[in-house]
Amino acid sequence: MATLNLLSLPWQPTLWPSFSHYSSNNDYGYYSNHCKFFCSSNSRYSSLLHSSLSSSPTQSCSSKFSKMPTNSTKSGSGNSWFQHNFTPLSSVSSNEYRQGPLHSSFPTKPAEVTAVQDLYDFICSGPLMDKVGLTPEKVAESIDKWLTYGRRLCQLFQLNELYLTVPQQARLYHYYVPVFLWCEDQIAEHQSKFKDGEDIPPLVIGFSAPQGCGKTTLVFALDYLFRTTGRKSATISIDDFYLTHEGQCKLRESNPGNALLEFRGNAGSHDLDFSIETLTALINLKTEGSKMKLPRYDKSAFSGRGDRSDPSSWPEIEGPLTVVLFEGWMLGFKSLPVETVKAVDPQLEVVNRNLEAYYDAWDKFIKSWIVIKIKDPSCVYQWRLQAEIAMREAGKPGMSDEEVRDFVSRYLPAYHAYLPTLYSEGPNGSDPQHLLTIEIDEGRNPIIGV
Repeated sequence: MATLNLLSLPWQPTLWPSFSHYSSNNDYGYYSNHCKFFCSSNSRYSSLLHSSLSSSPTQSCSSKFSKMPTNSTKSGSGNSWFQHNFTPLSSVSSNEYRQGPLHSSFPTKPAEVTAVQDLYDFICSGPLMDKVGLTPEKVAESIDKWLTYGRRLCQLFQLNELYLTVPQQARLYHYYVPVFLWCEDQIAEHQSKFKDGEDIPPLVIGFSAPQGCGKTTLVFALDYLFRTTGRKSATISIDDFYLTHEGQCKLRESNPGNALLEFRGNAGSHDLDFSIETLTALINLKTEGSKMKLPRYDKSAFSGRGDRSDPSSWPEIEGPLTVVLFEGWMLGFKSLPVETVKAVDPQLEVVNRNLEAYYDAWDKFIKSWIVIKIKDPSCVYQWRLQAEIAMREAGKPGMSDEEVRDFVSRYLPAYHAYLPTLYSEGPNGSDPQHLLTIEIDEGRNPIIGV
């Protein structure tokens, strides 16, 4: 029976992200701005504590720890994971911290629960335990890491780590942290294949998931955890390889009447030579002092039609990289027999033909895969609509509701044609031993599935 080994250092809650572990090219503003957009577009994270909490005197926790059971499935209670003394701000009500039903309220006296036991039980009830190779014994042995990673994610998303709601607990401890640990295992295995003293190229992990399902935020969280643990990481999206606005116009002109190629998105609307050049440079960023700029795409340009950002605005990264996180809605899609795609939509025939070149441009670079699986592609519309509304509310250009409907309709044929094969066979060229499939519900949370 395992015994918990909690953090040796006293726990002190911090409501603002700490960037002492970051390189200079990832400043506070980048993460803060992304957090604000993330919180505004996801009701589960709508409580922005930076606007309602000032510094509050909080004592370090002093916890008693006992041996953890190895077969517990009890879910979390919604209280803090820590046994602590806490003085709430009298001027701020608990309703201001979150929307929806309250799962806990601020105490008027020190908590009397063994909170780490609650955290352990909650982690062990997660749907990804078996999929990422976790056991209750492994969780017990590494509970200090779970506490550290959870705290850092609370800092990143500006959540009240003293009182997480049950949905917030699930997002952190049932999703983000387990996936991060899986990625760490993949990196360790990748690095073990090289000899001592040999320059090790970064591991490219691909994230294939439909639009709006939370893959970008997942990648954002993983990138943050990698960097705060001393890893050098880089993030890239298939969006960054879209044709320039001029190139898109030429594509539309050369495919008159094909709504699937009228705007960016489907196979054929990407600059594959540019993506090969970029990904090749990334995996060669394995020595001290090596640098490169990561391309970025501006979706708001040309009234939402989009264009590649000016290279002067691209972020610079420095090697040696440990990991590259590469995400996209159609990563791993395989071309299918013509009859199959034409039965879904005749316009897919040219898209399917274009897709044949994508393995060499994208998929062959990816050694480990995370596939986020959905039951019904129709939920993509609602997710995309939420994102566009959040952009508009943040004062950024965004598509109207009708424009969103029209935009998503151009992706749905590809989802219906290619997702079944992706889910049954895995991404193009993937190794089943390096593939993690996560099924999510309409709330973007993992469920017990494949």
